Amino acid sequence: MSHDKDMVVKLIGIRIRKLRTDNQLTLETLAFKADMDYTQLSRIELGKINTSLFQIYKIAMALQISTSDILNALDK
Repeated sequence: MSHDKDMVVKLIGIRIRKLRTDNQLTLETLAFKADMDYTQLSRIELGKINTSLFQIYKIAMALQISTSDILNALDK
């Protein structure tokens, strides 16, 4: 299966938002735990920016999950 860049960015953002809300975390709380600005996290969740793998790693660590739990959104 193949996704274009915009679709990848959108799917990752949707997955991060779902994981955050499933854990009952606010945008601000997760951003704080991931050591990033909440506006950056918001843009990631909305699929407005193509974030780095390091940022995805930081988000995963803040959620106490593996990065593959985020990236598996691309396998569907």
